[in-house]
Amino acid sequence: MTGCYEYPKAARFGRVVPKSKIYEAGNLTAKQRQRFVDQVDQINWAYKLAPETINLSGTPGVPEIQVFEVRLRGSKIDSEVLNAIDKAIPFPILFELKKGDERRLIAAYKRPSEADASKWVVSEYFEANWEPVDKSRLSLPRTLDLGTLYDNVLKELMPGAALEGETLQSRVSRIEEIRAKERDIDWIKSRLAREKQFNKKVAINAELRAATSELKQLGGGLKSDPAASQ
Repeated sequence: MTGCYEYPKAARFGRVVPKSKIYEAGNLTAKQRQRFVDQVDQINWAYKLAPETINLSGTPGVPEIQVFEVRLRGSKIDSEVLNAIDKAIPFPILFELKKGDERRLIAAYKRPSEADASKWVVSEYFEANWEPVDKSRLSLPRTLDLGTLYDNVLKELMPGAALEGETLQSRVSRIEEIRAKERDIDWIKSRLAREKQFNKKVAINAELRAATSELKQLGGGLKSDPAASQ
């Protein structure tokens, strides 16, 4: 998996984002706000990758890319917290999480809604491994526009390999299906472990075989953490 990138100095934005702005934009519940309080120390709008700051043209789906540094209070953050930030900012976002002396790149595939171009569709999250904050940063992929840059960064973050001829959006959907099927399999296995009656065990084993076969058809398991909580 990839690591964190070196961004152009001209793209530096460096503004702290008050959590209250996210609360207001997302109309968050008291419970959701408490997650921010418990898990997030500070949100910093670190870089703005735009035609005027990075010398790459924008595309309809990716007019700009924002880079947010999120300093954690502890060792985890729920994907729901990142999703609230994503929904409050009308541009694709690359998140750089920081905890102690480690950092991690994480992002969702974010695109304008086909039904309403003023709204954004946000996928599950894809993440790199935690790495030391003093590790050398990677150079950004060489591309001709921001849309391709965004796609290339996401592809590096995604687990597994793309199928032949698979588009980015199709790959995202397939990975989400795989993760859902992995969760189903874990649930079936837990039911099987608890069940005492032989005839019910037989039925649950049949469910497990069917789910495992469906997972194989999707391209195999990933067993990656979609929530950036580890």
